[in-house]
Amino acid sequence: MLLEKIRILPIGYSKVLYRNKKYGVTRTDFNSGKSIKLFAEELGGNDFISLNYYLTETAESLKPCEMPEEKVIDFLKGYKSTK
Repeated sequence: MLLEKIRILPIGYSKVLYRNKKYGVTRTDFNSGKSIKLFAEELGGNDFISLNYYLTETAESLKPCEMPEEKVIDFLKGYKSTK
């Protein structure tokens, strides 16, 4: 489910709503889409989300960048597209 939420976001820059606040999100894929970097920053605020997601033939791995995994999962489950 987390990978599905990541893949909904377009590669490059987009905007989403999370907890009724706007966030700018940058998604970058590497390694033929098997490594994904995601950075979200609250527009006009101080909050941010940063993670890497890795896919191997046998497993998937979420690696938050210097923040609790729960914060990253909450963001991925809770953001909404602004389209």
